Amino acid sequence: MPEVTTHDRAPSPFRLTEAQKMLRDAVRVLADERIAPRAAEIDRTAEFPEDLRRLLADHDILALPFPEEHGGLGGELLTVCLAIEQLSRACATTGLILAVQELGSLPITLAGTPEQQARWFPRLASGEHLIAFALTEAEAGSDVAAARTRATRDQNDYVIDGAKRFISHGSIADLLTVFAVTDPEAPRHRRLSAFVVELPTEGFRVTRLEHKMGIRGSPTAELAFAGVRVPEANRLGEEGDGFDIAMRTLDHSRPGIAAQAVGIAQGALEVATQYARDRKQFGQRIGEFQMIGAMLADMDAATEAARQLLYKACVEIDAGAPDASRWSAMCKLVAGDTAMRVTTDAVQVLGGYGYIDEFPVERMMRDAKITQLYEGTQQIQRLVIARALLGKPD
Repeated sequence: MPEVTTHDRAPSPFRLTEAQKMLRDAVRVLADERIAPRAAEIDRTAEFPEDLRRLLADHDILALPFPEEHGGLGGELLTVCLAIEQLSRACATTGLILAVQELGSLPITLAGTPEQQARWFPRLASGEHLIAFALTEAEAGSDVAAARTRATRDQNDYVIDGAKRFISHGSIADLLTVFAVTDPEAPRHRRLSAFVVELPTEGFRVTRLEHKMGIRGSPTAELAFAGVRVPEANRLGEEGDGFDIAMRTLDHSRPGIAAQAVGIAQGALEVATQYARDRKQFGQRIGEFQMIGAMLADMDAATEAARQLLYKACVEIDAGAPDASRWSAMCKLVAGDTAMRVTTDAVQVLGGYGYIDEFPVERMMRDAKITQLYEGTQQIQRLVIARALLGKPD
């Protein structure tokens, strides 16, 4: 990645188009009317909301990341993130349905052939099929290149053996983008290749579903591959391209997690603000006490700052910025930390009521934590940003 200086930073302005504003507002209304009333039950039962998956499909929201020629809406990254933000404002689990659909399909978008895209995109765009991104392993989280899952060539097929862990939607997906070692003797960043596994298939099992702090309606699965055969036609790119495909995917997908974080923060801010208007102590609204008012002001400023960085990052990444990794890492870093701080403060504003499930802020606080962890921890994001600033050593 080229060294970044203040002179390199693109000054290009951005504003939402009328079409983007209309989509944002339409998704917001849908989230308020149809999704928010289900959020508490989804969290309580920890069941995937199949009804809301169908709702998103019926309203073409799951079509946003896909090209028009394959039944999608051809939405830019910013447009997709606008929808994720509004969904997550009501229910982080539901926002993740769109975010994971984008994440899982990005390797096909970035490295798939026209024939592969024509084969898989129509059913993904319609919402008939879900897709998941199978990269992480028990011993290969932040260190992606340490993956042990193997894909061994067998004439015109590959045979996959190994396991993946912490795979969002891994138990409900119809397709998996799987990263596996094809050449264990190659340099670390050339060991992996990427494949699309079509499910169900012999040798594939879901061995565990995680019990989680937040996003409880989104199944997070451990997957086992025992002799799973995948045709060569399902390989994305060339052998050894897997690490590069994974990193480029994360550059484009991390803004989706930032959008989820911004949505969670905005939802918590709105609940806290309404409570501060309604709740009276010592003869006045609690929001009129300077300490509470200052907390709300800080929450609002932090949420808006994260939102503007996210929107700017989307524009830069879509424009092919040479420092796309930096923009992607910055927006996830700032938005994830903002979501955690804002939701924690929202619980504080509500006091004892914030700590019980009568109000949604305790759920939002639990949901916010994952945005600091998945698709690269906040520590990894800081490393990415620092390396972009410093450049390669002399």
